[in-house]
Amino acid sequence: MTLPLSFFLLSAAAIFLTGLSKSGFGGGLGVLSVPLMSLFVTPQFAVAVLMPLLIATDIIVAWQYRHRWDGAVVRTLLPGALVGLAIGLATFRWMDAQMIRFAVGVLAVCFVAQYLLSRNGSAEKPQQSQGAAFLMAATSGFASYVAHAGGPPVKGYLLSRRMDKSLFVGTNTMFFFSMNALKTVSYTVMGQLSLESLVVSAAISPVLLLGIAVGTLLHRHIDQRRFTALVYGFLALAGGKLLFDSLIVLLSHPH
Repeated sequence: MTLPLSFFLLSAAAIFLTGLSKSGFGGGLGVLSVPLMSLFVTPQFAVAVLMPLLIATDIIVAWQYRHRWDGAVVRTLLPGALVGLAIGLATFRWMDAQMIRFAVGVLAVCFVAQYLLSRNGSAEKPQQSQGAAFLMAATSGFASYVAHAGGPPVKGYLLSRRMDKSLFVGTNTMFFFSMNALKTVSYTVMGQLSLESLVVSAAISPVLLLGIAVGTLLHRHIDQRRFTALVYGFLALAGGKLLFDSLIVLLSHPH
């Protein structure tokens, strides 16, 4: 496959956003990577290119926040995530990824709407039910497997707990590191990763380090209140992008 220079430039921008997002600044911006890269290649190839870079980012950021994450929250979320990943694996060949993107986009926008409506409410940490945690994690695992769009449900759940910004990033990173490790094994067994995709991943990987560095710097210099508002803003942007892309495809190819 011969790829144009424009693909590498756009992919570099997408990977920069991924590094920025995962290092503590961009909220849900990482969800834009696959749609942007899919303008030039198939979504399957875009997912394959992105997978090793997601793992590399998780390792770097997990080391940075190794002392700042909530193990109890991750343990609460993982059972649901495993169920979601299993369902995604079992139904991957038959699921409509656009419908998944649409559903996750709706969920992201709902989280943002809830935040806007409750800004003047109680400052106490809300009580989270086990059922809500399981549902959000399962949705995240499923959407992550079939569409690389698992960020909004878990980010919304973590934001609703009103965590300190560093605790939020560390907990989010540890959760997705666990999921992405399992996804990488599954994608490899299914033959989605190839030598060609790994070569492209290596070619654009330096931009990832730049995104992580910039995101880490911004994270350190933004106060808690502004950080929360920014993450919700980026979550709204990611949700809107998912809704727009999925609706365009669904309306142009009605069933």
